[in-house]
Amino acid sequence: MTETNILNDLKEAVLKGDDDLAFDLAQKALDNGTAAIKIMEESIVPGIQEAGELWKRNEYFQPDIVMSAEAFRMAMEVIDPRLTSEEFSTTGKVVIGTVAGDMHTLGKLMVKAMLRSGGFEVIDIGEDTSVATFIEKVKEHDPDIVGLGCYMTTTMLEMKEVLTSLQNSGIRDKLRVMIGGVPTTQEFADEIGADAWGKDAFDAVEKAKKLMEKPLEVV
Repeated sequence: MTETNILNDLKEAVLKGDDDLAFDLAQKALDNGTAAIKIMEESIVPGIQEAGELWKRNEYFQPDIVMSAEAFRMAMEVIDPRLTSEEFSTTGKVVIGTVAGDMHTLGKLMVKAMLRSGGFEVIDIGEDTSVATFIEKVKEHDPDIVGLGCYMTTTMLEMKEVLTSLQNSGIRDKLRVMIGGVPTTQEFADEIGADAWGKDAFDAVEKAKKLMEKPLEVV
């Protein structure tokens, strides 16, 4: 197979959600000498972005997007060790986690995939993440954005606790806070003082980019 064929097939594998094929083709592209940055920019990212466009046109549904996000993750897993910070500039750095009491990971996986396709460096701190861990990881990684996810109404107030703790720790004004998840709304984001609300993974990356365009003092 030629380099062009491999890259085209990899894009299709991501788009169609064939995670095993995406993994194999990403490895084949590397083995054939294709630069990791080229694989990402010409195959992996276009594949997930096209899936996003199909979602917006109601031609893809949640199962399709979940499969595409997993194929994206698998392909990126292959090339990540070959990518260096010198090869591409990131849009910004995001620390993302699901709040305490909530073990859901599917939505976070989709948001991570879309943020990474938008050029963000994403640090996933897991599920059922305590307030103390959020504060610790924010101090450790110094992100531009903190992403809080919850998927049950019973864990929504944990988001407010994180924001309160960020304020009490003196670091709230140094970053932007985004929230998302099934029970959340723009009204809830406003109520707890978050900077943005993502209604889904594709909206989240658009909102994150807009936040990065604004000076922190007016966020």
